[in-house]
Amino acid sequence: MWKAFASKLLRNRLVFLFLLLALTVVMGILGTGIHLSYEFVKVLPANDSALIHYEQFKKTFGEDGSVMVFGFTDERLFEQERFNDFYRLGRSLRDIDGVKQVMSLGSVYNLRRNDSLMRFELMPLINGPLPDQATVDSIRTEISNLPFYREMLYNEDSHACLMAITFNDRELNSARRIEIVKEIQDRCGEFAGKYSLKMHYSGMPYIRTAVMKKVSSEMTLFMVLAIVVMAITLWAFFRSLNSVIMSLIVVAVGVVWSLGLIAIFDYRITLLSGLIPPLVMVIGVPNCVFLINKYHAEYARHRNKMKALSRMIQTIGITLFLANVTTAIGFGVLYFTHSSLLVEFGIVASIGVMVTYIITLILIPIILSFLPGPREKHTLHLEAKRVNALLKVIDHLVHQRRNAIYVIIAVLSAVSIVGMFNIRILGYVVDDLPQSDPVYEDLKFFEKHFHGVLPFEILIDTREEKGVTADQGTVLYKINRMQKLFAEYPEFSRPISLVEAVKFTNQAYNDGDSRKYILPGAADLNRLSDYSGTVTGKKGMLSSFIDSSMRYTRVTVQMADVGSARMKQIITELRPRVDSIFDPGKYTVEFTGHSLMFTKSNDYLLYNLLESLLIEIVLITIVGFALFRSIRIILLSKLPVLIPLVITAGIMGFLEISFRPSTILIFSIAFGISSDGTIYFLTRYKQELRNAGTSVSEAISITIREIGLSMVYTTIILFFGFAIFAASGFGGTVALGILLSITLLMAMVTNLVLLPSILLTIDKRRSRKELLQPALIEIEEDEAED
Repeated sequence: MWKAFASKLLRNRLVFLFLLLALTVVMGILGTGIHLSYEFVKVLPANDSALIHYEQFKKTFGEDGSVMVFGFTDERLFEQERFNDFYRLGRSLRDIDGVKQVMSLGSVYNLRRNDSLMRFELMPLINGPLPDQATVDSIRTEISNLPFYREMLYNEDSHACLMAITFNDRELNSARRIEIVKEIQDRCGEFAGKYSLKMHYSGMPYIRTAVMKKVSSEMTLFMVLAIVVMAITLWAFFRSLNSVIMSLIVVAVGVVWSLGLIAIFDYRITLLSGLIPPLVMVIGVPNCVFLINKYHAEYARHRNKMKALSRMIQTIGITLFLANVTTAIGFGVLYFTHSSLLVEFGIVASIGVMVTYIITLILIPIILSFLPGPREKHTLHLEAKRVNALLKVIDHLVHQRRNAIYVIIAVLSAVSIVGMFNIRILGYVVDDLPQSDPVYEDLKFFEKHFHGVLPFEILIDTREEKGVTADQGTVLYKINRMQKLFAEYPEFSRPISLVEAVKFTNQAYNDGDSRKYILPGAADLNRLSDYSGTVTGKKGMLSSFIDSSMRYTRVTVQMADVGSARMKQIITELRPRVDSIFDPGKYTVEFTGHSLMFTKSNDYLLYNLLESLLIEIVLITIVGFALFRSIRIILLSKLPVLIPLVITAGIMGFLEISFRPSTILIFSIAFGISSDGTIYFLTRYKQELRNAGTSVSEAISITIREIGLSMVYTTIILFFGFAIFAASGFGGTVALGILLSITLLMAMVTNLVLLPSILLTIDKRRSRKELLQPALIEIEEDEAED
């Protein structure tokens, strides 16, 4: 098969080249149409109960993550000029296209009891710039007399002020969101600059916008770094400008195809999919190295360029195919997570890896066929004195110090297993951002002064129409009791609910007496019911807290970014206590909102990524069976790949790097790529065993010497290639890059040291017989030197 392909490719070079370039142009045109993802990423599968409840909540009450906030501390805010400018700022922000509502000290309302109309009139406290300082002081006193707004818009103790801007749902999930956020920041910046204030921004629209802007800029950064790092590394190996340019052209075409694939599948650029282009480049370069190394070695033997190219395709083509299959499996198994975020990343990355392999197998031989044969200085890398000296040391250790190798690896593995038990499963909404990042610092500002700004919702289903207002306010009293439970947790802000609206109306009913900001008794509730439409009716200020059928109501709180572990602890504590208030036999109370969805998504990803890793191990084992029909050898050959994963997990434990989606992803990717080395080694070893008179020991030595050079080269490329992700502003991406680099480096060591030691240790006669059994896929053997 591979011999026929080599013949057809080399005889029809121009046809293959034209078709490939034409298709690449098409993919490039498609790739220009991809866009950033502006929607909230759905990690949970469609049938997950938490997602179902969340979607039901949004259908009933709208988006919960649509509020952006900005805040500052200012002891002089209530000076006339400052306060009037602050009022004008709120008015100007309200006029921005895409802004639905602005809530601040300059836009607060009070209730006035109108007995003649039997209603409460919702009256703005401020109708324009205030004429003098006495009026400002009067307004400040009136605001402080309204407990409804207490610690919601202003913190009296720290003099921290907050303004909340609600986005329209349409603009919230579109590119327009970025423009709105920028416009808000520009206008706030003018106000802050005038009074030398430090402005802080947060809220889900702002956080999501800041993250996507980073993703966009880092995608370009990584591509530039990948090109530079790959060029320097290739030049260091080959000392040939042709080899460098040729390899970069090949992987660049692969990148174009990967972008085209994103467009074909109608995906968007997310935090993960933004890594695909540099990943394809880094993973694709080793294919070029193996092919070029083989071509140079063959050419040095017989100086026949076309024969060298043909032998390169025949012998390396199938090995690279299987190696790329294992790498693609590492990405492809993410499909089984059923998470749109990971499924999209896995599908495009796995197909991109295989497409890049095909591109490499076509372009490298074609380009080499048009170039003159390599000169002697271009093949000096095959001698690589330092690397070959290292390989000799490895060969000696494998033959003479196997027991020491086993002991050292066993000790490292045991210590790593101890470290694994220190790993915590922990994630934060902004844990991918360093603590020095403005987004992180600003979030902590709001946690300090207002208990946080991340949405947390309680959805209450009374299971019957008008159930919220039935039974003389029974549900309201239950909500009030539940709110007192939440008040025990400093992680939550003051709630907004129908209960707070009723307290507000009770205060208004009692002539604004702040002591009457309480939930009244049943008799008083009945008197208030004739007045309360202003607040809770279809156009009332809290109408979004009860549905039209009055079956559902919500309680909204904001919370701090406490992390998934603390969140689960809080939910575990609250669940039985809430159930003791709302009988599960009569009511359905669901916790939901962005904060809880993040925790659920984090746990789901961790579980499913571990599950996908097990599927990957099985699939790659099956690939091994296609080459070697020896279950014993296949299983033992997985040790050199699994042990680096164990050591990496141990490092994470000792360095207190928590398990979260970005770090657990390392194991799936690393296992697939590390398995390449095992395939390279075993296929070459099998070829050597077929030579009559070659002993197992000799076959091991030849394999270490022949395949070790390319393995060292490709590992160095992968090490520095993945290390570029350390330049990221996202902690998860930094961990992904550094830990992947370390894992792949350790995998090279175990594949060159542990694997041959295992092959020497097991019964030589039996292992030789097992390896030489006819396989489903046969590897072309090297020809004897002419």
